Amino acid sequence: MSPPVTPARPVTPLGRADPAREARLLARIVETISARLDLEEILQGIAALITETTQTDVCFVYLLDEAGERLVLCGATPPFHRLAGQVELKMGEGVTGWVAAHGRPAVIVEDKLSDQRYKHIPALGREDFTSLASVPILSRPHRLVGVLNVHTRQRREFTDADVQLLGWMAGLMAGSIENARLHRMLAQREQAMERFAERIVLAQETERRRLAGEIHDGISQRVVSLSFHLSAAADAVVTAPEVAAREIAAAQLLAEAALDETRFAIAGLHPPVLDDLGLAASLESLARSIPQLEVHADAQPCELPAHVATAVYRIAQEALANVVKHADARSARLRLLASGGTITLEVEDDGQGFTPASSAATSSQPGPAGYGLPGMRERAELLGGTLEVKSYPGQGTLLRLRFPATAPASPRGDHQPFP
Repeated sequence: MSPPVTPARPVTPLGRADPAREARLLARIVETISARLDLEEILQGIAALITETTQTDVCFVYLLDEAGERLVLCGATPPFHRLAGQVELKMGEGVTGWVAAHGRPAVIVEDKLSDQRYKHIPALGREDFTSLASVPILSRPHRLVGVLNVHTRQRREFTDADVQLLGWMAGLMAGSIENARLHRMLAQREQAMERFAERIVLAQETERRRLAGEIHDGISQRVVSLSFHLSAAADAVVTAPEVAAREIAAAQLLAEAALDETRFAIAGLHPPVLDDLGLAASLESLARSIPQLEVHADAQPCELPAHVATAVYRIAQEALANVVKHADARSARLRLLASGGTITLEVEDDGQGFTPASSAATSSQPGPAGYGLPGMRERAELLGGTLEVKSYPGQGTLLRLRFPATAPASPRGDHQPFP
C-alpha cells in the first residue's frame, strides 16, 4: 500500500515572481555567511536556513576533499551535525556521489530503495525519510565544491522551482565555503609558521651546543695536538731529523682528521651536495648513501629556490631514515616528479608497515612515535603543500609530499635553508 500523500507546502520560485521574498532570503543568507568564519558554523547555519526556507526536515552538506576523490559530510541540521567529518562517500557512490560525478541535480519522490543510485548510510538513520532532492554546489567556473541534500519525511513532489531554489542557495554557499576554507588554511599556515619559528629557535640552540661540543672535543683537541707535534718537530729538525719527520707525519694525519671533522660539521648545517649537484642529483646521491637499504631513485630535475630544495631534501632524508629505523624493509623507492605546476616527492618501502590512526592516512595523521612526521608535516605546510602517509600492516608505507612549484618564500624573508 502506498504511503498517504501529503500535499507539499509550496515553495515560491525565485525570480520576478516574488522579488521581495528573494531579497529577504538573500539578506538572511548573506547575514549567515558574514556572521562567522568557521566553516562548520557556516554550514550548520546555512543548513538550518535551507530547511526553513524549503520547508524540508533535514539538510546535509557534503564537501569534496582536497584530492577530489571523496565527499565528506561537513555540515547538517541537528542532531546529524554531530556526525560531521565521520561520513564519507566516494565519487559516484549513492545519490550524493552521482550528483557530484554528473554535476546535475537528482530528485527521489518515493521508494528510494528501488533507485539504483541510492545508498543507505546506517550512521544517518535516514530510512524514515521519504523524499529527497540533491544539487551540486558549484563555484565559478563550474568547479565542484560539494553536494547539498534535503530530505522530507512526508512524500513530496520537488518541483523545478524547488530545485532551482536549492541550486541558487548552493551557488551562494560555494563562495562562502571557499572563503572559509582559505581562512582555515591561512590560520593553519600561521600556526605552522609559529610552531616552525619555535622549532627554529630550539634547533639553533641545539645546533650551537652540538657544534660547540664537536669543536671543543674534536677539532680543537686535534688542533692542540697538531700544535704539539709541530713544536716537537721544530725542536728536533736540526738535532734529530728522523724524530722531526715522525712528528710532521703525525701532524699531517691530525690535520686531515681535523679537516674531515670540519667538513662533517658543515654538512650537518647545510648539505653542500645541493649546491654542487642540485636537488634531483642530490636525492639520487642520498639514495646511494644508505648501505643498510637498497634504494631505487627516480628524480626529475626541477628548478626550485634554495630553501625549498633544502626542505624537500630534508624530508626525503628523514623519510629514508625512518625506513631504516622502523620499517624492517629490504628496499625502498624514492621519486621526485614535476607535473602541471605541482612537485611530488614519494618515498615508498616494502617494510612491515603500521596501522594508521584513522581510516584515511592523511596529513593530519600523527603516525607512530619516533617517525618524525610532525617536523616533516610542518615543512610541507610551509611549502604550501600536504604530506600524506599511507600504510597497512605487512604492506609497507608510502609517504607523499605534494606542493606547488611556486612555493612560498622563505619564512625568514630570505633564501636561507631550513634547519
